[in-house]
Amino acid sequence: MMNCLTRLSIATITIATYALLSTAPASAKIALTETTQTVPTPTSTSVASLNQDVTCISDSAISADNLSQTKNNGPFNIASKKVPRELVDGFGGGTIYYPTNAGNCGRLGAIAVIPGYVSYESSIKWLGPRLAAWGFVVITMNTNSIYDRPDSRAKQLSHALDYVISDNTVGNIVDPDRLGAIGWSMGGGAALKLASTRSNVRAIMPLAPYHDRSYGEVTTPTFVISCEYDVIAANNKYTNLFYKQATGPKMKIEVNNASHLCPSYRLNEKLLSKPSIAWMQRHINGDTRFDQFLCGREDYSISPRISNYDYADCP
Repeated sequence: MMNCLTRLSIATITIATYALLSTAPASAKIALTETTQTVPTPTSTSVASLNQDVTCISDSAISADNLSQTKNNGPFNIASKKVPRELVDGFGGGTIYYPTNAGNCGRLGAIAVIPGYVSYESSIKWLGPRLAAWGFVVITMNTNSIYDRPDSRAKQLSHALDYVISDNTVGNIVDPDRLGAIGWSMGGGAALKLASTRSNVRAIMPLAPYHDRSYGEVTTPTFVISCEYDVIAANNKYTNLFYKQATGPKMKIEVNNASHLCPSYRLNEKLLSKPSIAWMQRHINGDTRFDQFLCGREDYSISPRISNYDYADCP
């Protein structure tokens, strides 16, 4: 069963009006609370090396318990920076999260996270502090319009990554050749499209993805999260097909007894944090210490909260 939810949010309207579909599951949603943080300038790092020094995360920090924490718990302290819609081109603004004590890590990988149809940044915002606490620069974003289709969202993901690379606060600590993309629903379709068109995207995570046209071949390492009772992006019609078509390293987790909302609004943050962080560390940073939590080295299917687990072509 899904977690007991404490209050209604815009996601209720999102599901009720979703223009793909039939009838969405009737459940209340959790909205993330916006917080204002002071944004210090990150410590300047050497530009001599474009690869992250993986030893900046100690071996002792890499444990199942630590990876399964929530919010901004991780090896690094983080700060956030608002990106106002009116000051950017190509996407709808958002929030940048970044480590403030990663000066000995070299350049960091950057990840853009995009919501789905008729949804907002709040639906995917949990991924920002979670991934930043493990050494990534992350932008969680709004779209130009809540009605934008997947291919438009793919372009917006690309614009958001370019913005982070050139940003005057974090651009100097980002490696422009180590990028990732995450998207929910139509945003998941956007991540698939982006992976087929932008070669410096090293890893993607489509969350309950939807795409209604051909998006090209995806050889980029792909971690798919699906929801067992998804009636919006039904697994047999969308998620499972997208997973089968991916030709590079891939992994899939299906959340038991869950609706289309399962990767959003922190509903399953604790469940999904470990594989998500491990996937991005392994494929964006090339850190093989995280292999222990991926593919055949960890059997996620033994969890009663996982209804299906699959992987292929893992390194």
